[in-house]
Amino acid sequence: MGQIGFSYTGLLFLLLLFLPNLFWAGRKPVGYDPKGENRVLLFLERTGEVCVTASALLFSDFNPRGWTLWSLWLAAAGALMACYECWWIRYFRSERTLQDFYSSFLGIPLAGATLPVAAFFCLGVYGKVIWALLADAVLAAGHIGIHLQHARALCRTQENSKEERI
Repeated sequence: MGQIGFSYTGLLFLLLLFLPNLFWAGRKPVGYDPKGENRVLLFLERTGEVCVTASALLFSDFNPRGWTLWSLWLAAAGALMACYECWWIRYFRSERTLQDFYSSFLGIPLAGATLPVAAFFCLGVYGKVIWALLADAVLAAGHIGIHLQHARALCRTQENSKEERI
């Protein structure tokens, strides 16, 4: 269920999550418009963000303990966060288009949304904290759902643009 206490591992993961987003706020892709986002997905995303943040900080179960086979979950979480940081580096070095923002990374679709959600899932499994897993599921539904909504709209726009040129 989870041992209440501060998680420095959770804090590190949150810093890795939030810092690139702070830079992104001033370097959004041309044409990015959050208007028209599904309100249910937006509610789930915001609720998931608050709950994931709280659970990452408030359960000491995420802090490393002695090495066991179970530690592979923590290693997987770390690897996914490393991939997330690499995805951001690629984005910031790109032309920062909508296509760049909704791109895949190492075959993982919508990597900017999928990688951090997967990392926090692995962290929740590592800590055996059901609350973190539930929070991550809510975040996944909202965050990945919104990115999918935008990616589909981008795809439709590109298809319409191709048809107009023909």
